[in-house]
Amino acid sequence: MFKDRLDAGRQLASRLGRYTALEPVVVGLPRGGLPVAAEVADRLGAPLDIIVVRKIGLPWQPELGIGAVAEGGIRVLNDVLVEEVGIEPIELEAATARERGELARRVHRYRGERSAVPVDGRVVIVVDDGLATGYTARAAIEAIRRGGARRVILAVPVAPEDSVAAMRGVADEVVVVDTPPRFFAIGDFYEDFAQTSDEEVVSLLERAATRSEGSGVVRGRG
Repeated sequence: MFKDRLDAGRQLASRLGRYTALEPVVVGLPRGGLPVAAEVADRLGAPLDIIVVRKIGLPWQPELGIGAVAEGGIRVLNDVLVEEVGIEPIELEAATARERGELARRVHRYRGERSAVPVDGRVVIVVDDGLATGYTARAAIEAIRRGGARRVILAVPVAPEDSVAAMRGVADEVVVVDTPPRFFAIGDFYEDFAQTSDEEVVSLLERAATRSEGSGVVRGRG
C-alpha cells in the first residue's frame, strides 16, 4: 500500500490538513516514525520534534513487549501480560532500567544540545510508521500530556482496527490511513521498509530545527 515511509507520510498528511489552522506540533517516534512525521510536518508547515520511547521486552523473549518507557520518566505496562508471563518484580525493574539507559543515550544522540519544541497548551500530532500493540504510542502520549499538551492526536499510516479502537481511549483522536482486516506486521504494508538509521533521524531533526529558526519559531528549554 505504501511505497516507503515518505509516501506513507504524504498520504497521512492528506488526512491531517484540517489541523493546519491549529498550528500543531508534530512529534515523531524514532526511528521509523521520523521520516513519516517529517513529511507530515513539512506539509502542515509545523515544527517537528521527537519523543523517544523504548519497548520493554521480556528478558527471555525480548521481542515480546510487556510495556514501554518514554522521556520524562514515563512507564506504561501491559498489566495483564505481565501477570500472565509471571515476570518477577526484580526482573521487570532490571528490564526497565536497561531500556531507560538506552532511552537516555538516544535522546542525547538525536537531540544533542537542542531544546525540545514546547508542547504546553499546543495541539500535538504524534506520528509513527504504524501501530501494532500500541504500548510505545501510549508511553509517548502520556509523556506529551505531562508536557502540558492541550490536545493529542495519534496519526499512523496503518494499524489493526482493535488497536485503533483501544487508542481512541488514550489519544483525543486517532487518524489512520488504513486498517487492513489481516494484520501481522507493519512492514508488510510497505514496499520499502528499510531500517531508519540514527544518522537519518539526526539529519531530519537538524533540518527541521534550521527551518524553525529561519521562520522565527521559538523553541523551549528541554
